[in-house]
Amino acid sequence: MANIKSAIKRIQVAKRNELQNKYRSTQVKTVIKKFNQALDLGKLDEAKELLKDVDKKLKTAATKNVIHKNQASRKISRLTKKLNNKLVG
Repeated sequence: MANIKSAIKRIQVAKRNELQNKYRSTQVKTVIKKFNQALDLGKLDEAKELLKDVDKKLKTAATKNVIHKNQASRKISRLTKKLNNKLVG
């Protein structure tokens, strides 16, 4: 355990940030899972709406440095491609 006051504060901040990051990443995973389930069940209208939500959550996570911005962009691109393939074929 740290003895210096500033180190104690940094530990508290790190714990708080870890909880926020975990919350955001869990949200992203949940929304992606719902999107994939909607696609598998053939609910394309619901999947379109969920894709907007996925986009929003991923961009928020990237902005808050939970994930890298390129990773967020790549996931959005792949999910959009997946939806478009279902719509066409």
